[in-house]
Amino acid sequence: MDISVVVPLYNEEESLPELFAWIERVMKANGFSYEVIFVNDGSTDHSWQVIEQLHAQAPDKVQGIKFRRNYGKSPALFCGFERAQGDVVITMDADLQDSPDEIPELYRMITGEGYDLVSGWKQKRYDPLSKTLPTKLFNATARKVSGIKNLHDFNCGLKAYRKEVIKNIEVYGEMHRYIPYLAKNAGFKKIGEKVVHHQARKYGTTKFGLNRFVNGYLDLISLWFLSTFGIKPMHFFGLLGSLMFILGFIAVIIVGTSKLYYMHHGMPYRLVTDSPYFYLSLTSMIIGTQLFVAGFLGELISRTAPERNKYQIEKTI
Repeated sequence: MDISVVVPLYNEEESLPELFAWIERVMKANGFSYEVIFVNDGSTDHSWQVIEQLHAQAPDKVQGIKFRRNYGKSPALFCGFERAQGDVVITMDADLQDSPDEIPELYRMITGEGYDLVSGWKQKRYDPLSKTLPTKLFNATARKVSGIKNLHDFNCGLKAYRKEVIKNIEVYGEMHRYIPYLAKNAGFKKIGEKVVHHQARKYGTTKFGLNRFVNGYLDLISLWFLSTFGIKPMHFFGLLGSLMFILGFIAVIIVGTSKLYYMHHGMPYRLVTDSPYFYLSLTSMIIGTQLFVAGFLGELISRTAPERNKYQIEKTI
């Protein structure tokens, strides 16, 4: 099979028939063999009934997954990726803001130019300024942290993947924003970008609020930490704890030495316990010890993790 199209959705009953007809038209025009996997993320409207109707019309082309409740976009993509069988996997949103007309060129970039992943870039957006400005800041931060300098729109729903990519990454929580980063960490480094057409929403309202930017930054920090120190936590906690302990210990010595100096020269002095620096030093030593122990416990846990020695092996002979 050439292409699997994975479409996560939540309350998009009006757009689904039009979206599938559009995808079908593009696939037939280009002679692609394909499947469309709709993942109904706990919709409260008639989205699932529409998916059932589409499946009845084209049982060999339409598949559906229905969640009992709303889990989020990442779980929807994870389940869709598990079912996908196409050599190239395309993801797009169900709100008709992503154009299926982009599919042939995305497919060509994967199969013809050898990209592992191609992300869409909605260079001209039909979104309010309150959404576009935070998006630009978010993407700039993601580029800096991930090291993927050529991507302008990490959160674009329209992406294309080689099948091997989606079968070797785990999309969880709200990590759908960082699939290119997940792919890079899994060893898939040929990541490209294509300017895609962004259409104004035709039906319904957006399902994402401004809280996604806060969650996005927290997820980015988590992903950076896990990719850098996930299997070697002592390198982070142990180093930081050791530095704090050493600084606190040096400070205690300075406080004690200063008192002895004043005593030796007959100068007025105060008790060590009267100095706020003494308590700050002790606090630093205690926190340093706790961080060091946290790193040690993290190492013990990581050594028993089943994925500790799970590596991405591309070929063997």
